[in-house]
Amino acid sequence: MEKRLAAVLAADVVGYSALMDHNRDQTLNALKTFRELTLMPALARYGGRLIKSMGDGWIVEFRSATNAAECAISIQSVEKRADIQLRIGVHTGEVITDGDDIFGDGINIAARLEALAEPGQILLSDTAHNSLDRTSAALFFGGGDTQLKNIARRVGVWRWPDGSALKQAASTVDKPGIAVLPFDNMSGDPEQEYFCDGVSEDIIIELSRFQDLFVIARNSSFSFKGRSVTHRDVARELGVRYMLEGSVRRVSKRIRITAQLIECGTGTHIWAERYDRNLEDIFELQDEITRSVVGAIAPQISQAELARASRVQDIDFNSYDLALKAQALFQEGAYSDESGYENVLALAQQAIDLDARNSQAIWIKAYAYANRYLYQLDDNPDEMLDLAEAAAERLFQSDRSDPRALTVRGIIRHFRRAYDEATSDFLRAFELNPNFALNILLMAWHESLVGRLDEAKEHAQLALRLSPRDADVWVGNAYLALAQAYFAESNFVDARHWGERAIQMTPRAPIRRALMIAASAHLGRPNEARPHAEALATFAPTFLESISSGRLALYRLPEHNSLLVEGIAKSMV
Repeated sequence: MEKRLAAVLAADVVGYSALMDHNRDQTLNALKTFRELTLMPALARYGGRLIKSMGDGWIVEFRSATNAAECAISIQSVEKRADIQLRIGVHTGEVITDGDDIFGDGINIAARLEALAEPGQILLSDTAHNSLDRTSAALFFGGGDTQLKNIARRVGVWRWPDGSALKQAASTVDKPGIAVLPFDNMSGDPEQEYFCDGVSEDIIIELSRFQDLFVIARNSSFSFKGRSVTHRDVARELGVRYMLEGSVRRVSKRIRITAQLIECGTGTHIWAERYDRNLEDIFELQDEITRSVVGAIAPQISQAELARASRVQDIDFNSYDLALKAQALFQEGAYSDESGYENVLALAQQAIDLDARNSQAIWIKAYAYANRYLYQLDDNPDEMLDLAEAAAERLFQSDRSDPRALTVRGIIRHFRRAYDEATSDFLRAFELNPNFALNILLMAWHESLVGRLDEAKEHAQLALRLSPRDADVWVGNAYLALAQAYFAESNFVDARHWGERAIQMTPRAPIRRALMIAASAHLGRPNEARPHAEALATFAPTFLESISSGRLALYRLPEHNSLLVEGIAKSMV
């Protein structure tokens, strides 16, 4: 055996098991890229020796604490893929090598610090901090004594960046923060704790897929386990606007789960639901509950944020609030005429001017230009599509794992008639966030127009089940997808049924009116087509002519597009 003093860095990938379960190949590729382009070059630069690799974690030895600390900051400062986040712990202590194995105080404390760290954070022991040079030591904050698991002495812990990672992010990122507290076990059976904790953990993982939410990590949320806390406690300690709490009760072969979403600042209950299920396949049930809760609360938070932004006075506007204002106008339907678009785009641009990284504003800008092209409202619609594409590409380049970027790029590629590439974008966004209802809605819309009719109907129904309370303008897209799919199958009765529901959601929407005109004509009901033609003349006067002339081909397959053109022609006789 060999004993020596060493500076030890312990690093671990956040949520590795869940990432592997979700998409094994994608995770392995991302991990390989991270190791080759970020980890190993950093170790070489700072003289780190990799002494143990566990697939999702690494133990590294350095000659000095300064090298270890600077290497850790270098790794955490790199703009990585969103799905590869690290926790890092650093300690200076004795290590013991025995053949290929290594253990000792240096390894144990570094590993405990790593487990305590937040995603993106570095925790440094007091021993390591005392060994740093003055410049490196000044980068770390804290130093308070902490009791680490299975470590007899209390350890002074220093952190980078300043404040906990979660509080720093909550204060610097303009996103609504949410903490998912561990669900209470009301069954009186300690063995059910794993199920309660599993529900909470899965909800945290799934909510983390939403780019517009700042989700507190499991370690911090679970610090409230077993404690009686109020919404004020959660807001004060975690710096979030929302909290989700719930309970699980099992009786015989039935299980009841309750959940409620609370606005921390006011204590207002924004949403609550109860789920009663048969306890047959417990893991399948856990997945179902997770998806139902996430699908419900994500749009509820979005609507609460929109309402909050509407109360903000002009003098207090920041980039985030301006983006929300633009989104609110968009969802209210104030985008289907020239002045409406000007207002949406002006607000989005103001938000970008204040913060060029505001992805929500960039996304709205891209989506608004794409819709402006669709509605053929501009004298040069191709220019609108070019502007949409430029904004979408900017969003995609800033974060290639942002499902919104892939969704809007899919729309643009659809308009460019690059249908297969559009399908790939929608499916990739679905892989990244299977609970992002808007992508599923628009994927169904795309599929209904490119001949994937069964998939379109399946995804439209999935979106409606996933997020029945989402904004009307989004839900209307699911109805539209169903109308388009049934129309392509020459099922004009069902096409009219879903078309009417879509129009109830968004009356100023030209495709819906055009479908109703064509379906009514094919059914021999020209009088029922007339009101829709009159409505179109008020907000999209050139739309029917664009379809009839072939300038705008909605369907990919000629036989489906011919049905639409022929129906419009019949209505004009």
